[in-house]
Amino acid sequence: MIDHCAFNGDADGLCALQQLRLAGELDHEVRLISGVKRDIALLRRITAAHGERVTVLDVAHEQNREDTQRLLDAGARVRYFDHHYAGELPRHPAFESFIDTAADVCTSILVDKHLAGREHRWAVVAAFGDGLAGPARALAERHGLTADEQVALEELGQLLNYNAYGDNLEDLHFDPLALAGELLPYRNPMDFIRESTSFSTLREGHAADMAAAADLTPWCEGHGARLYRLPAQPWARRVSGVLANQLAAQAPHLAIGLLSARADGEWAFSVRVPEGAELTADAFCRQFPTGGGRKRAAGINRLAEADLAGFAQRLLASYP
Repeated sequence: MIDHCAFNGDADGLCALQQLRLAGELDHEVRLISGVKRDIALLRRITAAHGERVTVLDVAHEQNREDTQRLLDAGARVRYFDHHYAGELPRHPAFESFIDTAADVCTSILVDKHLAGREHRWAVVAAFGDGLAGPARALAERHGLTADEQVALEELGQLLNYNAYGDNLEDLHFDPLALAGELLPYRNPMDFIRESTSFSTLREGHAADMAAAADLTPWCEGHGARLYRLPAQPWARRVSGVLANQLAAQAPHLAIGLLSARADGEWAFSVRVPEGAELTADAFCRQFPTGGGRKRAAGINRLAEADLAGFAQRLLASYP
């Protein structure tokens, strides 16, 4: 059987893939498809025939609905692990869904449940990277991981997530396909931390980029939201996700939005909203043509410069 796997290039997608590979749930010669974090229409790049299998990790079904159906119509089996808004799912005997949009799960936690905790350390890494510190610590403590291990795995998750942000692969320190290959030999992520030069590269790059962001101040703010505007620099595109999580942790009662200048002159947007917010992050972003995400964290891939002032007012009005 020929295996295909499309995975988000961030910490959650990488760690979900790592768990399945370590558990022997994917063929050694699996054909991998990935990209920068916001490159989620990945299934259009897959051609699979009758009897082949496609595994999808951490990319929203809503943006891949037509290609999912195309693959099913071609006779492929599709299994889908994800935690983003999915829309209507196929009713097909060859479609297997592991989709849960609850705010306290990520794709790697869903894979961890599927594997009954066999590779739980990588799920902990992913949850930390996805900004789910509470669920990450709960999972770590359930499996007896020490406080020092949790600190190390949290840093790794943040660095893997940091690597995925950019307009294109040239913005990243590592192509996610290459990084997946770097991770593969390591059953224990602590060994990757200790031994991999890639980890050191990410740590140094992250420190330099976050130093550049240290003096950032809000572009506009209201009682319930703050909006930041980042410059058109590769470092700014790389830090947008990690910075959004950091700012949200510092002000957990606020909706935190980041506008990132794209190389093509338009803007990308990321948002983190408080627990229990009346309007979820994905619901806000899905009001725009290129928006999507999950309940606490979501984004919009393209906004025009001319629309930014009106967009800012809409955000502040949505989180009064």
